[in-house]
Amino acid sequence: MTAYSAPVGAPIWFDLATNDPVTAASFYNEVFGWAAEVANTEFGGYQNFILNGRRVAGMMPSMPNSGSPENVWSVYLRTTDAAATSRAAAKAGGQVLVEPMKVGDEGTMAVFIDPAGAAIGAWESDTHTGFSEWGVPGAPYWFESLTLGQSAAIPFYENVFAARAQAVEGAPGNYTQLFWGDTSYAGIMDASGMLAEGAPSTWGVYITVDDVETTLQKVVDLGGTIIVGPDATPWGILATVVDPLGAVISIGKAPAESS
Repeated sequence: MTAYSAPVGAPIWFDLATNDPVTAASFYNEVFGWAAEVANTEFGGYQNFILNGRRVAGMMPSMPNSGSPENVWSVYLRTTDAAATSRAAAKAGGQVLVEPMKVGDEGTMAVFIDPAGAAIGAWESDTHTGFSEWGVPGAPYWFESLTLGQSAAIPFYENVFAARAQAVEGAPGNYTQLFWGDTSYAGIMDASGMLAEGAPSTWGVYITVDDVETTLQKVVDLGGTIIVGPDATPWGILATVVDPLGAVISIGKAPAESS
């Protein structure tokens, strides 16, 4: 699959907060072929990454002493009414971390902490309509929440973002897919005992690659670290890495089609 237009509630964008945008831009260009737009000073130096002539992800300088991690990826789900989504998030037991905020003529963003402690954003598009390719090299492969409170997290996404949750029989961590319409774009996994001590629940993204082993070697050569995999699974060959600055991101390659 290539063309992608986010259903309401599904992933629409992801971006990186980093304390070294120059190093990060070089790393992601080498690994995924992303080209960084010129930084937008009106929006605090925000940059979009470009893949195949289209926006695929974003990057912004992290804010020192903000209390937030300085190098971290964030995920945003599509909404058509950020204010209503913010009210629904609070009603469903989430914390509104960033109230709906207009971003020029690009759209409106909000950020919440779900009841299990994971940060998740909402994006209401104006001119910025998010990423538009899926499953091609350099584009999203999958989105995933590693959660320390799955029983609280799942109803939140059902109630706030109209996801349909479906457990994957026999999968570890009570793995549960999130569907919008007939297609699943994300999953929630019980990460109890998996995350580092004191680490919160989190959302992340897998990026499609042609060759997982080759990509992992490139990550290491560029100063990154492999933390999981590569693992051959029914859902493809998967791995998770840390970029040279400390941000975690995952990669995936679809399983070979059976003949």
